[in-house]
Amino acid sequence: MAVHILGIRHHGPGSARNVKAFLETVRPDIVLVEGPPEADAMLQWVSNEGLKPPVALLCYQPDDPQRSVFYPFADFSPEWQAILYARRQNIHVRFMDLPAGNQMLVEKELKVVEQQQEPDTVHINGEAQSLEQLYKSPISYLADAAGFADDEKWWEHTFEYRHNNDEVFDAVSEAMQALRESFPKKDKKLEQMREAYMRRTIRQAEKEMFHTIAVICGAWHAPALQGKSSQKDDNEILKGLPKVKTECTWIPWTFNRLSFRSGYGAGINSPGWYNHIWNHPHDDGTLWMAKVAQLFRKQQMDTSVAHIIEAVRLAGALASLRGLPKVGLEELNEATLSVLCNGESILLKLVHDELIVGHQIGEVPVEIPKPPLQLDIEKQQKKLRLPATANYKDYTLDLRKDTDLERSIFLHRLQLLGINWGRQQYTSGKGTFKEQWRLQWDPGYSVEIIERGNLGNTVAEAAANSVLNQAKEARELKVIGDLLEKTIPAELPGAIEALISQLNNLAAASADVIELMEVVPGLITVARYGNVRKTDAELVISIINSIITRVCISLPNACIAIDEDASQKLLELFFKLNDGINLLQDTGIINMWQQTLLTIAANKNTSPVIGGYSTRLLHDARKLEGDQLMQYFSFAMSSATAPVIAAAWLEGFLKGSGTLLLLDQDLWQLIDNWVASLADEVFMQVLPLLRRTFANFTNPERRKLGEKARSGGGTGHQHTNISANFDAERAKQGLPVIMQLLGLTININDTNGN
Repeated sequence: MAVHILGIRHHGPGSARNVKAFLETVRPDIVLVEGPPEADAMLQWVSNEGLKPPVALLCYQPDDPQRSVFYPFADFSPEWQAILYARRQNIHVRFMDLPAGNQMLVEKELKVVEQQQEPDTVHINGEAQSLEQLYKSPISYLADAAGFADDEKWWEHTFEYRHNNDEVFDAVSEAMQALRESFPKKDKKLEQMREAYMRRTIRQAEKEMFHTIAVICGAWHAPALQGKSSQKDDNEILKGLPKVKTECTWIPWTFNRLSFRSGYGAGINSPGWYNHIWNHPHDDGTLWMAKVAQLFRKQQMDTSVAHIIEAVRLAGALASLRGLPKVGLEELNEATLSVLCNGESILLKLVHDELIVGHQIGEVPVEIPKPPLQLDIEKQQKKLRLPATANYKDYTLDLRKDTDLERSIFLHRLQLLGINWGRQQYTSGKGTFKEQWRLQWDPGYSVEIIERGNLGNTVAEAAANSVLNQAKEARELKVIGDLLEKTIPAELPGAIEALISQLNNLAAASADVIELMEVVPGLITVARYGNVRKTDAELVISIINSIITRVCISLPNACIAIDEDASQKLLELFFKLNDGINLLQDTGIINMWQQTLLTIAANKNTSPVIGGYSTRLLHDARKLEGDQLMQYFSFAMSSATAPVIAAAWLEGFLKGSGTLLLLDQDLWQLIDNWVASLADEVFMQVLPLLRRTFANFTNPERRKLGEKARSGGGTGHQHTNISANFDAERAKQGLPVIMQLLGLTININDTNGN
C-alpha cells in the first residue's frame, strides 16, 4: 500500500502538468483532492462535456445562502486535472478537506474570539506593531534565499515553468517541512482541524484497502499529511465538530474572479497568462507576442512582424541577464512596453485586462441540479438571447419591438430582486421608447439568486413578492413612489395595484408639502412609462392630480418664513415639479400650477429666492411679460428693498439661464442701475450672492454678459465710428473687380450709387 502526497499550488499550470503526468505514471486506485466532502456527488459532472472551466463549486446553507463558499477550478488547476483523470479512468475520487459547512461555523466562532482578544504586539523603534502587520508569507523566505524579491516570481520559475520534473513533489514537501519547523506562526485552530480531517480521510481510504492512493493538496499541507499524527490526536482535534446542512452546485466562474483583485483568497495575478502557458508550455514568447500584436491591431495600432521578433528577442535577453531558465511574464511585459508600446505604460493596461487576466467565463450543463429561480433565470437568458459574459456588453433596446420589450421587463425584474446584472445607462435621443443597458455577469450573483429563491420559483413571482415585502415595510411617501417607478417597467400588475393603493392612502394622510412635491416627478415618469409600455396609467394620473392639488393649496404658506437652506431645497423641488408638470401636458394642472406661482410671486413675505424663481417660471410660461414683468422686477430691486433680499430674489429669477439678460435690455438696465446705486460696503455684502448667481451660467453666457457690461450695456460688442475716416475714392477702386466676379457692370463715375 502506497500513499503519494502531491503538494501543489492552487491554479498552477506547472503543478497541474506535473500532477497529470504523475497520475498517468503511477495509476492510483483512488484520488483524494483538497475540497469539501459534501460536494462529492458533484464530481460526477466533471467529465460532462457541458461543464467547461472556469467553473466553481458553490457550497451554501439553504436557510442562509449568504453563508456560502466557492471552490473555483480552471483547466490549469491541479485539482481539476486530478479529478478529470479519475473520472476518465473510472477510478474513485473524493474530496478530503474539512466540510465547508463546518469551516463556515468554525471561522465564525474564531472571528468572535479574535475580536474579544487583544492583538499580539511587538515594539520596534519604540512603536507597538501587531504581529499581523509584520506577517510575511513563509514562501517569501525561500524566494529571498534564491535572490528573488517576489515570492510569486520565484515559485513560477522554480515550479510552474519547468517541464518533466519527476522529483518536484518531494522537493516541495521537503521545502514546506523546513518552513513549518522554522517559521514562527500562531497556533491556527482551523488549519489544525482541516489537516486532521484530511488525515482521517486518508486513513479511511487505507481501511478500504486501496493499494495506491494519490493525495492532491496545497503545498503547505503536504508535510502534515505524512502520517506523523496519531488517529487519537486527530479525533481529539475534531471532537465536538459543529454540524450544519449544506447544498452544493456548479456555477460558471470567470478569470477575473480567479485573480487577486476579485477578493478570492487563493487567487492568482494572471489567469489569462497561466491559461496560455498551460496550453502552450514550450512557447518562448512568440505566440504570446502574437496575441499582443493582434490585440493592438484591433485597436487600430500599427504592429508589424518585426515588432514581434524584436520584442521576443528583448524578452529572451532580459531573462538571460537575470539568470532565469525561461522567459516570464515580467520580461514579456517589459519588452512589450519598450517595443510595441513605445514606452507608453497606459497601453499595458489593455494587455493586462484582455490577455493577462482575460474575460473567459465557464459553462455549466442545464441539467445540473439548481434552485428553481436560477433555472428560470437561465431559461429567460437563453430565450431572450442575453448570454452571461465576463466582459461587459451593451444593448440598446427598442421598446416598440416585442423581444426588446421582454428583455427590458426581465432586466427590470432582476433589479427589483437586487440582482444588478444589467445596469441602465443614459440614452440620447427623443422619446421614451429606447433603453440602454450594460450587462456584465458576476459569479457572485449565483448566491444572490439562491438567497432570493424563497421569494418565488420564477423571476416574475419573486420580483412581485420582493416589491410587496418592501412596500409593507415602507412608511414614507417617497419610498413608495420610487418603488412604483421601478415596478412599472417590470410589468407586475398585482404589485403595481398594491403600490398605487398604498401611495394613494399615504398621500391622502400626508400634510407635508415637501414630501408631496418630492414624489410628483417620479409619478409623472411612471405615467409616461405607462403610455410606452401599454400599461393603464389612469390611476397614476388621478393620484398626480390629487397630490398637485394639495401642493398648490399648501405651497404658498410653505414658502413664508423659511431660512436659506430650506429655500434652496425648496428651489430644487420647484425646478423638478415645474419640469414634470410641463412634461405631463395637462392643461388643468398647468393652469392650477401657474396660478399658485402667481400667488407666491405676489406675496411680499415669500422667501425672496422662491419669489424670484416663481416670477421667472411665469415669465418663461409667458404669463408675466412687458410692463407687468417690469413692475414685479422694479419692486424687487427697488431702493426700499434690502440689498441682500434683492440679491436673493435676483438669484431665483436668473436660475438656470442668463440669456434673458442678454436679450432684454430693460431688465439689464434695471439690474445695472441697482448695482450702481449700491454703496461700497453694501456691494461687498451682496457680492457672494451675485457671484453664486452668475457662476451657474454657462461659460458662453458669462463671456457675453462680460462683454455687454464692458460695452456699457449695449449688444455686447464695442462699435467704433468708421464713417469719420471713410475714403470713398479708395473704395471705388475695388468695385470693378467685385462686379466682374458677380457678372455685372457698373459706372464708376456714378457717385449717386445707382
